[in-house]
Amino acid sequence: NLTLLEWADTSQPLLRELIEKAPGTWQHSHLLGSMAEAAAEEIEANGLLARVGAYYHDIGKTCKPNYFVENQPSKVSAHRGLAPTMSLLVILAHVKDGLALAREHRLPPAIHRFISEHHGTTLVRYFHAMATQEAKASGRRERQISESEFRYPGPKPKSKETAILMLCDGVEGMVRSLQDPTPGRIEGAVHDVLMDRLMDGQFDDCDITLKELARVELSLVKSLQAIHHGRISYPKVEESTEARTA
Repeated sequence: NLTLLEWADTSQPLLRELIEKAPGTWQHSHLLGSMAEAAAEEIEANGLLARVGAYYHDIGKTCKPNYFVENQPSKVSAHRGLAPTMSLLVILAHVKDGLALAREHRLPPAIHRFISEHHGTTLVRYFHAMATQEAKASGRRERQISESEFRYPGPKPKSKETAILMLCDGVEGMVRSLQDPTPGRIEGAVHDVLMDRLMDGQFDDCDITLKELARVELSLVKSLQAIHHGRISYPKVEESTEARTA
C-alpha cells in the first residue's frame, strides 16, 4: 500500500508528463480512479490498487495526445483524412506505448496489468464502423470487414480490479456521449456496457462473479449520477435604469 500511495502522488514524473501533455486524459484517468476505487471496495477488492491503476492505464496517450478526443481542443479530429486502418493503429498503439513507459519508469508490475488489460480484446467499434462504411461507399460490399481486425490484442482482465477498470472506462465514455444524461439513461447505459463486456467474454479469465458484477454496476451508476447531477438555471438579474445609465 505504501508503494501504491507513492505512485499515486501527482509529483511523479510520469503523472506530471500526463498532466502536461494530455490534460484531458488525466482528467479522465483521475475520474476513473475515484469510480474504480468505490466499485472495488463495494466487492472487497483492492480499492487503492484500482485507483492507482486507473491513474496510469492510459499513460501511453502522452505519445500522441491529439489523436484522442479528450485532448482535442476543437471539434476537428486529428483522424480527419486518415484511413480507418491507420487510425486504428494509432489507437491500439497507446497500450504498447504505455507498457514501454511503465517499464522505462519502473512502475510496479501490478500497475502494468491495468495498462495491458483495460481494453481486453474489445472491438474498436467507431473505426470498424467507419471502415465498413468506406467499403460500402467504394462498392466493395462483397468484402466484409472482419471484427477480428479491429480488436485490441488483449489480454483480457485477469483480476477483479482490472475488470472493474474496464467497466469504468466503458461506462464513462458511454455516459459522456449521452445528450441528456438523466438518472434513467445513465442506469441503462451502464447496464448495456456491462452486458456487452460480459457477453463478449471479457471476464472469462478473472474470478469476478455475477453477484459482484451486479454490485459493481450499482456502484458505477451511483458514481455517474453524482457526477452528472442536474443543475438549476439562475435567473437573470435586471439592471436598474440608473445602473445602465452609469
